[in-house]
Amino acid sequence: MSVSTSVSTPVSTSVSAAAADRSVRPPLPVLGRDVTVPLVTGGEVAYAALDYAASAPALQRVWDDVAAYAPYYGSVHRGAGYLSQLSTELFENARGTVAEFLDCRPTDQVVFTRSTTDSLNLLARALPAGCEVFVFETEHHAALLPWRRAKVTYLDAPRSPRQAVETLERALADRDPHGPALVCVTGASNVTGELWPVRELAAAAHAHGARIVLDAAQLAPHHPVSVRDLDVDWVAFSGHKLYAPFGSGVLAGRADWLREAEPYLAGGGASRRVARRADGGVDVEWHEGAARHEAGSPNVIGAHAIASACRALTEAGWETLVARERHLLERVRAGLAGIPQVRVLSLFGDDAPRVGVLSFVVDGWSSSHLAAALSAEYGIGVRDGLFCAHPLVRALLGGDPHTRGECGAPEAAPGEEPLHAVRVSFGAGTPEEHLDRFVTAVGELVRHGAKWTYRTEGGRCVPAV
Repeated sequence: MSVSTSVSTPVSTSVSAAAADRSVRPPLPVLGRDVTVPLVTGGEVAYAALDYAASAPALQRVWDDVAAYAPYYGSVHRGAGYLSQLSTELFENARGTVAEFLDCRPTDQVVFTRSTTDSLNLLARALPAGCEVFVFETEHHAALLPWRRAKVTYLDAPRSPRQAVETLERALADRDPHGPALVCVTGASNVTGELWPVRELAAAAHAHGARIVLDAAQLAPHHPVSVRDLDVDWVAFSGHKLYAPFGSGVLAGRADWLREAEPYLAGGGASRRVARRADGGVDVEWHEGAARHEAGSPNVIGAHAIASACRALTEAGWETLVARERHLLERVRAGLAGIPQVRVLSLFGDDAPRVGVLSFVVDGWSSSHLAAALSAEYGIGVRDGLFCAHPLVRALLGGDPHTRGECGAPEAAPGEEPLHAVRVSFGAGTPEEHLDRFVTAVGELVRHGAKWTYRTEGGRCVPAV
């Protein structure tokens, strides 16, 4: 059985004229917007945080909600006191808020974890016996590596959304249709920012009797995610990329595999009843709901922060947020296009819709040197390297990704492919000025070189004192 290979993005790529008019609205207030940092050349400048794909700054709204609750913090699910009861209610209400944010089905479970990585490892532990897993080599390591106990088929990097669907269909057609199978796919690449055809990949998976889990770590902060509309079986994301700190994540979706699996962690909270046996052993009756995989004292503040971020983004209006980010993306792409030495990386082509994530290389510059100079001389924070997606970076650049060029020298000889890249990422809290400063800084460094001397220390480029 096959499905159509026409593709769509998780949200429409067109916005109304009214939304376009709102695209230049101010950014959402985030912590750190007034922080200044010293420059090696003297003086201070407002810090431009352009590494949202790693961790986004906390929304001021989230911080205020956490601060308001903090005096009332208490143990969850275990206490008879007023603060414990209040904290339990807050924790469970957060679960409901996340389910609404993701447009979950009535029978879906929301499990709070530590991160996207933790969520996908939890699901990997819950796979039924004999489950086959299909994952593209282009995934973040959090989605690429947890399935080692299963039979894993790694799929080659596609060069178009259509090719992604066709590649998955061919792989699924060769499997035993009677056994369990799982497809793991990202919603938006953490390297290129490109949107993946999640709905079509889900249809292909289901047509061949497989389930699908969506890694929404990079998608959920930028676009609405509907479990029902995309027809995915599970979705995973992290709070720290969704403008919520405190080390929490979410795995939401179908309950059966989670209910039938051994608890991810054994301990209090996951167990309903524990009794000694006559032979000296222990009998355990585990919970069947989300608590089955939430052993120990849960991160109630982290869950509350995620719920607060979900409410804040929803109330801000996704149409407005998407339109504003598209405006910023077009602005920074146009600026980089005016620097001939810059090459922006892409799997699906320049016209592919993407979120506010761009990776690029610059002729004559090592990525570490450029990132260090942006920070030390301009107060701009970006990321350089392989972005925990080594196979994808290898597919985009070629060469050996384990080799790093010396600080201040190109990473590759003339005519060779670069070995690492620079990533700039932004979102709802990014001022336009920060991106304008970034483009200006890259142009000045390319044209005139760095003003400071740099050296290699611990494998990284740092200003020489």
